[in-house]
Amino acid sequence: MMRGYELMVIIDGSVDDPHAQTWIKTVTEGITAAGGTIHGRPDWWGRRQYAYPINKKFAGYYLVVECLAEGGALDELERSLRIADDIVRHKLIRLPLPEAERRGMAGVTA
Repeated sequence: MMRGYELMVIIDGSVDDPHAQTWIKTVTEGITAAGGTIHGRPDWWGRRQYAYPINKKFAGYYLVVECLAEGGALDELERSLRIADDIVRHKLIRLPLPEAERRGMAGVTA
């Protein structure tokens, strides 16, 4: 059963912009390799200042991706994000059914 997810990734601000943008392709390929589909376009926020210092750094690149995937299918992607040196933080959230429907994610089931 396909579920709606939102994935936010924060990339280390000390890397250069083109290298940080390669994570868009890496994340989207990881989702499709797990049998998921991207909903809409990945939302690249660019470089933003953190609310508080993280690892003595003050800024990072933000990426938000909405996707549809089977339950547990994105575990390997999360594992790779957890061990990647360039990734400061990531958060994968399963969207509640009403919110997924509001965002137009067709084929979503609880």
